[in-house]
Amino acid sequence: MKKVLLVDDDVDFCEATKLLLDSKGYDVFLAHDGKAGLEKALAAQPDLVILDVMMPEMNGYDVCVVLKADAELKKIPVILLTAVDQHMFKTTYTNVMGCMTEADDYIAKPVEPEELVKRMEELLPKN
Repeated sequence: MKKVLLVDDDVDFCEATKLLLDSKGYDVFLAHDGKAGLEKALAAQPDLVILDVMMPEMNGYDVCVVLKADAELKKIPVILLTAVDQHMFKTTYTNVMGCMTEADDYIAKPVEPEELVKRMEELLPKN
């Protein structure tokens, strides 16, 4: 069973996405801020990480940079899942910042559930 870590401060989004991924046979771990997400990534060694960008404690861009700099964790595919486009004029986060993180994919919210699963499956190891 593939392990997926979902890090997002939107608790409702996390619970709904967890239900979807559970139904697809994934073992899902949740964290609601970047710092907790990084700690869970280190502890759980997931097969894939889905990171929101705009979060408390540590934003998703910074978490991704730390993950990709770690010798053990850098092999884990990371999807940045964010509403930055919707908040472009209200936030200091930018799409360019996302491109600089070495994330493996970048998906704008809202995302259709089946699209998220499809993009995850493209990144997950096939074994």
